[in-house]
Amino acid sequence: MAKVADSKTYLDAMLAVERPGSGEIQAFYEHRVGMICTDPKLMVMPWDDHLVHRGDGIFETMKFVDRKLYQLEPHMARMQRSCQAIYMTPPCSWDEIRGLILDVARAGGRDDGMVRVLIGRGPGGFGIYPSECPVSSLYVVAYDLHPKPESVYEKGVTAFKTSIPAKQSYLATIKSIDYLPNVLMKHEAEEKGFDFPFCFDRNGFLAEGATENVCIVDEGGRLIIPEFTNALAGTTLMRAVDLIKNEVSIVFRSISEEEILLAREVIIVGTTGDAIPVVRFNGKPIHNVKPGPVAARIRELLKKDLQETGIPL
Repeated sequence: MAKVADSKTYLDAMLAVERPGSGEIQAFYEHRVGMICTDPKLMVMPWDDHLVHRGDGIFETMKFVDRKLYQLEPHMARMQRSCQAIYMTPPCSWDEIRGLILDVARAGGRDDGMVRVLIGRGPGGFGIYPSECPVSSLYVVAYDLHPKPESVYEKGVTAFKTSIPAKQSYLATIKSIDYLPNVLMKHEAEEKGFDFPFCFDRNGFLAEGATENVCIVDEGGRLIIPEFTNALAGTTLMRAVDLIKNEVSIVFRSISEEEILLAREVIIVGTTGDAIPVVRFNGKPIHNVKPGPVAARIRELLKKDLQETGIPL
């Protein structure tokens, strides 16, 4: 039978429990407490927050490199859209959240990292009604960035068509906490020995990766991007479009599985990896099975843009 403990005994025992990955946590903030902390053992979340047991919340993740935070405003804008889509208001102003993101990133004291912001329906019970939660929750955490090794860009990666279908359109366009389909996609990729999974909509068209957007370069050299019907409009992808639009033709339209295999390049675009070249899809070669120039150029532009436009920490 489990011991019934008083608060001090329980707190001491909780703090003594080892936390996997604790060395990755740089700093964190919870709105109820109202302070930034750098001790990962104290990074806990209320069990009755609907974000935890209902997936009722949204999030954003951004990175900082060489103490420069990238794409803060696009992430802020998408966070606001996601909150509006699920009828949720954060517990403080958006300007305060903007400041907290910078403060938490600085508090960790490291040059590189990621910042994740979570806004939940808030604690209040274990039911499903949003009205159960009087105040929404806010969590901000800075943690270590793990950039891809250069070999990924020099040799390329593999991808496959996952059995997990693309999300319904109204869910795909919200960056919600409910990432179970994305988790299952990654699980299947690991199980089958591929680097990245691609999901497809009910009509058989390419949607997105588990946590990244996907685009192709067709035989005519055009950059083809799936419409954001069953996919989230990635902040990195949209910035890449702005940066490269004067160098290549860009088309937003449906992409079939066959077109992926006929493409000159297949490119995964996302916050952590920037632009990753895919050289094999479903075990079959893409073009000459070598990373292409468009992927390299997008990565170059994004890295330069971070240095030029990133917010100093």
